[in-house]
Amino acid sequence: MKKYISIILVLSFVLAANIGRAKQSGDFSLPKYEKFTLKNGMTIYLMEQHEVPLIYVSGKFMAGAILDGEKNGLADMTADALMYGTKNHTKTELEEELDFMGADLGFYASSEYTGMYASFAAKDQDKVFGFMNEILTQPVFDEEEFNKAKTRRISQLKQAKESPNNVIRNYFYNYVYKDHPYANPVNGTVTTVEGITIDEVKAFYELNYNSANACFAIVGDFEAKAMKKKIKALFEGWKSKPINEFELSKPDFDFNEAGVYFINKEDANTTTMMIGGKGIARNNEDFVALRVINTIMGGRFTSWLNSELRINHGLTYGARSGFYAKKFGGIYAITTFSANNTSIEALDRTMNIVDSLHRVGINAETLQSAKNYVKGRYPTNFETSGDLAELLTDMNFFDFDEKFINTFNENVDGLTVEKTKELVAKYFPKENLQFVLIGKKEFFGDQIDKYGKIKLKEITEAGY
Repeated sequence: MKKYISIILVLSFVLAANIGRAKQSGDFSLPKYEKFTLKNGMTIYLMEQHEVPLIYVSGKFMAGAILDGEKNGLADMTADALMYGTKNHTKTELEEELDFMGADLGFYASSEYTGMYASFAAKDQDKVFGFMNEILTQPVFDEEEFNKAKTRRISQLKQAKESPNNVIRNYFYNYVYKDHPYANPVNGTVTTVEGITIDEVKAFYELNYNSANACFAIVGDFEAKAMKKKIKALFEGWKSKPINEFELSKPDFDFNEAGVYFINKEDANTTTMMIGGKGIARNNEDFVALRVINTIMGGRFTSWLNSELRINHGLTYGARSGFYAKKFGGIYAITTFSANNTSIEALDRTMNIVDSLHRVGINAETLQSAKNYVKGRYPTNFETSGDLAELLTDMNFFDFDEKFINTFNENVDGLTVEKTKELVAKYFPKENLQFVLIGKKEFFGDQIDKYGKIKLKEITEAGY
């Protein structure tokens, strides 16, 4: 078995290298694929890739944490519970069978959707697809397994706040998204998870797991005609139910003043920081250009933020920025940390970089360097069949098409210095920034008052 897995890994590396060379040589376009819809509403993508005898599957369902309501963590716990057994196989039997084949299969929840991933040898496809069908359509949600997992999760949530870097995004989302469902922490909180029952998990599954809101992408070593027949036979029997009529509005980012959310951690030696404001939706037409600009700002080791804070002044081990894009909106944020006695200086220098981006802008030499960097690194995001499967389901869920890939180099090359000025002014927040800091408040006194109106919370308090 180990020998077999080693051979597969070597072949995967060969495939990755070949695809990478092809794309770097200028052939930068999405491989041919087929898209169709089953009678029950399930969307299917098929893409043949015959270089290695492997198949990868990506799945997405509209069953993310935005549907948790007051039960934060429910979507993620339901995703985990799908693997607790089926009518025909126990959890242990599933795990042993998949392990014996060297196959990988699992589920996870994100803010907006629940995802499925799978990878396996082409020769084992009938068995693995059969397991997928059982897990999705005949889960038993074993209560004993659920209770064990729930206990582990509560312990992990309690431990998480010992490391501010693990939880600062939850605090930031809660602060900037306010009452919008995007604020829901995917893993939940200790209080909410303690209250979730197995019956609520079953109810969440019945309401939100639906063939009509499901999308599968299958990429790898198969013949599309035969695979299409197989998928129809397996999944068209999954009867469509009325879709959960949940309408998600765009988040309101009308910040009329700067704000500071300070989470006090009495034993903190450093201050962890997240600073930002309104961002973009994933299908924004300027997504590629903004990626180039953010590379300069905080997207690589030699970015302005990392150079100023880490390399030039030794205030941190790392500083970065990015757009956290979702289906209907998102945020832009800068993240870093610094020792207690240098945190104010780190904040001041960060704000100087933000000001320079808007006031001075980007020159031609810096822009060209970022273009070369992005064009050199971006193809590696789609080297493997698994990457391509994930891309296809992203395209379906976030409403963008292959133009994102096929015109990527063109969009990068077409970005000018003048255009960067327009995009910086339009998309990179500067006024009324929102600051979330986790550190020892006593150390700062009134030094952070200048950044905005302060809201104070103890890290030991429940929730975010």
